[in-house]
Amino acid sequence: MKKPMIVLLMAALLLCLTACTAQQEAKTDPEGSSSQQAEQKLRHVEITIRDYGVVKLELYPELAPITVANFIQLSKKGFYDGLTFHRIIDDFMIQGGAPKSNSSDTRTITGEFSENGWTQNTLRHEAGVISMARANDPNSASSQFFICVGPVERLSHLDGKYAAFGRVTEGLEIVKKIAADARPTDNNGSIAPDQQPVIEKIVVID
Repeated sequence: MKKPMIVLLMAALLLCLTACTAQQEAKTDPEGSSSQQAEQKLRHVEITIRDYGVVKLELYPELAPITVANFIQLSKKGFYDGLTFHRIIDDFMIQGGAPKSNSSDTRTITGEFSENGWTQNTLRHEAGVISMARANDPNSASSQFFICVGPVERLSHLDGKYAAFGRVTEGLEIVKKIAADARPTDNNGSIAPDQQPVIEKIVVID
C-alpha cells in the first residue's frame, strides 16, 4: 500500500516542478509570448507631404501583420521618400507609393482580407483608413497604398477585397484637401507628373 502512495506523491511533485519551470520560462524567454505581444502593438507613422503638411497614422498589426511589417520596412529604408500620390479621386481616395522604374526594393505580399481567406482583418474602409492597392491577383500588393477620403457609401465595396491596415489619427483634413485640389487627367484619377503631391518622407515613430 505504501509504494503506490509514494509513486503518486512523486508524480505530483514532478508535475509541480514542470509547471513552475514552464511558468518561469514564460516570464523570461525573450522569444516567447511577451515578444509576440510586442509585435502586435499599434505602430505609428508620419507622412510629410510637400506643400501640405504632416499626416499621422496608426497601423494595426493584429489585423494585417504582413502588410504592416512590409509598410514599416519600406518606410524605414526610405523607400517612399520622394515618391508621389499619382492617382487621386475626390470623395474616394488618394493613392501613392508607386516605385521608381529602377527600384528593386519591393516584393509582393499576401492579401490580408476576407475574400483571400484572411478573416481576422475586420477593418472597414472609411474616411481616413489606409489600405493596400493591388492588381487583379489578390496577392499582388507591394508598395502602393491609398488613403480613403469617403463617404462610406463610396468605399464599402472595398471591404473584404483590399487589405486595410490602419487609419489617420491627425491630418485627415490634409488628405481631403489633396483630394479636392487634384485635377485628374482621366476617369481613373491619373494625375499629371508635375501635379502629383510629393511624399517627402514617411517616418516610423514607434
